[in-house]
Amino acid sequence: MRWRLLLLIGAIAALAGMPFLSACRDASVTPETTASKQATRPRVALVMKTLTSPFFVEMEKGARRAEAELGVELLVKTAAQETSIEQQIAIIDQLTRAKVDAIVIAPGDSYRLIPGLKKAQEAGIVVVNVDNRLDPEFARKQGLTQVPFISVDNRKAVYGAAKYLTEGIREPTQAAIIEGIRSASNAEDRKQGALQAFAENPHVTVVGSESANWKIDDAYEVARKLFTAHPRIKLLVCANDMMALGAIRYLQEARIRGVKVTGYDALEEARQAMRGGWLAASVDQQAGQQGFMGVTYAVRLLKGEKPPADTMLDTKLITAKGLAKGEK
Repeated sequence: MRWRLLLLIGAIAALAGMPFLSACRDASVTPETTASKQATRPRVALVMKTLTSPFFVEMEKGARRAEAELGVELLVKTAAQETSIEQQIAIIDQLTRAKVDAIVIAPGDSYRLIPGLKKAQEAGIVVVNVDNRLDPEFARKQGLTQVPFISVDNRKAVYGAAKYLTEGIREPTQAAIIEGIRSASNAEDRKQGALQAFAENPHVTVVGSESANWKIDDAYEVARKLFTAHPRIKLLVCANDMMALGAIRYLQEARIRGVKVTGYDALEEARQAMRGGWLAASVDQQAGQQGFMGVTYAVRLLKGEKPPADTMLDTKLITAKGLAKGEK
């Protein structure tokens, strides 16, 4: 009888323990399930020109915000400098071989990255274009299609900035432009916006337009050459803030006052230059939002959705006068 009692007790214990054992099995699976889910998160690569410019630092912040909200794995890749196009090409090739799910590209050149991006697309990788537009005609010829573009109307934005500079000009005035990389679509658009605004004032004459490749040091040298050749320049449009800061550094060292300078990006350093009386205005083009929407559009494409082909974000002209009034 005793052995029967023991057997009965054992059977009851076994039955009572079943839920517990089942729970233990479920618990042992949970880490694997979690790891599996983490492993299958979409891998989205953000490829930018450089992180030496605060503009792209802000773009990464926006992309990180999208990463957190959308549950993707964000890989941030950059070249050493904005002119390091070959590095960007190599990065695209590496990402293609790594079989990432999507590439969000802020291209340093509007043409040279297209063949590599086409190979990525052929490998099943989603491509989204932000900031600087890939050349549509060359992309079409190469077979790179269905690439959403997110940016701003660069020509319109710089037109507004240059127009602001020419307000009240009623006597002969010399103007100059410091351009970005000439093979970049956004650089050309900004140059054309400035030229359009200057052409609308009969008193303004453009005496020089040179590229400083988006770089602060190059802009210093370009400004030195421009003002040495044309010391009467009074209006200067720079295609980004880094170049504006380089030009301002030259003006400060040469002790040249009375030049109205505009930049582009509305970086904090540019705002400080406005407060100091050296920069008249800059354009806020929402770098963070471009990064955020680039990742968001990549996720939408991966889900089979079709985001808009072109998305133009609003820009805002930030002026020294506005900052003095407490505007942001």
